[in-house]
Amino acid sequence: MEVRSEGGIQVRCDKLLAPVIPRTRLQVWFIWVCSSILLWTCLVQLVTVGELWRPHFFERISNRLSHSNPLPLVIEETVRPPPPPPLLAARNYTSNGFLKVSCNGGLNQMRAAICDMVTIARLLNLTLVVPELDKTSFWADPSNFEDIFDVRHFIDSLRDEVRIVRRLPKRYQQKYGYQPLRMPPVSWSNEKYYLEQILPLFSKHKVVHFNRTDARLANNGISLDLQRLRCRVNFQALKFTPQIEALGSKLVRLLREKGPFMALHLRYEMDMLAFSGCTHGCTAEEAEELKRMRYAFPWWREKEIVSEERRSQGLCPLTPEETSLVLQALGFDKHTQIYIASGEIYGSEWRLAALRAAFPRIVKKEMLLDAKELQQFHNHSSQMAALDFMVSIASNTFIPTYDGNMAKLVEGHRRYLGFKRTVLLDRPGRRNSSEVPS
Repeated sequence: MEVRSEGGIQVRCDKLLAPVIPRTRLQVWFIWVCSSILLWTCLVQLVTVGELWRPHFFERISNRLSHSNPLPLVIEETVRPPPPPPLLAARNYTSNGFLKVSCNGGLNQMRAAICDMVTIARLLNLTLVVPELDKTSFWADPSNFEDIFDVRHFIDSLRDEVRIVRRLPKRYQQKYGYQPLRMPPVSWSNEKYYLEQILPLFSKHKVVHFNRTDARLANNGISLDLQRLRCRVNFQALKFTPQIEALGSKLVRLLREKGPFMALHLRYEMDMLAFSGCTHGCTAEEAEELKRMRYAFPWWREKEIVSEERRSQGLCPLTPEETSLVLQALGFDKHTQIYIASGEIYGSEWRLAALRAAFPRIVKKEMLLDAKELQQFHNHSSQMAALDFMVSIASNTFIPTYDGNMAKLVEGHRRYLGFKRTVLLDRPGRRNSSEVPS
């Protein structure tokens, strides 16, 4: 070390033992590249050795555990679902065009319409587009077909009869400028109407859109083959989604654990009372509310309805009080387990007071399932109705209080399943009702 004096200021300097060679940027970059290559090479080697060594290591560990531990290891066997049935051979035919349909009404009305539309597509050799469900009715349910029915099963199970597609080809879609012929077919029409008046339309319009589908095919007077297809669609092809099937099966299981049960289709709901004009037992304010609702829906044609006249013709649903009297007259006692297969009863719980007093074992799906389980079905009345449909099909006894769409479909399904006990109530001015034997 030496001390120098520069301008009166002493500066202390250390002597360097050797000169320092500056590193250029090229040298730094070269060292970094070489280091990276070396590190990656080592990493690859370690991974390769680890893959070769690890299986033997774990095998030795497992062997030691099996010899040292006398308790056997419990291995849960995974239950594999049964393989799907083989696909039916597709029917080979030249399609005359595409039939698009928009169903209207509640779940059961739409279900019956779908059976008709498949039958019409088969009769006219058409390609059916998966039906659209009603989203503008009183229930305002946004559910699509695939939210309620197993669409894959629907298509596959009918492929030997009719070709079904999920959507129209692009060239026939409205968003690409194509305008199909929109029309409602005439109600209660037979085969001749569709063959002579509807089929020729497809030669000019490759797509015909039926914008209303309720009761558009005659119940009687059509060929036996078409009637069979109708039944096949209803009883086999229209299968609910796995989610609905699982929850419906749970409801049935919970009910059966408590003994035999009756499914009571208590159709004392706001839409039914407004549509039919039946206000027996309602207050003046309730009757006015139902009338306003009837006028709010233009497709409900009858507006001014005399309730007592309609009631004398047997066209009104039973009130909960009348239902209680009828069930007691039929011999059901207070120990009978009753499942209410319907939506919200008009007037809520107070209208059920007399029925509950006579039959305290009344339950609804909201009482049997957790709120979380039903959360996915809120504001989806058709999906709720699907649960009621499943329970009604499986019940020991089914009794409808109104001869509507659900009553007819459930009765027919129970006959198909082996004539399960269904009690149909006699109504003045209507057909004589009877009891379907068990």
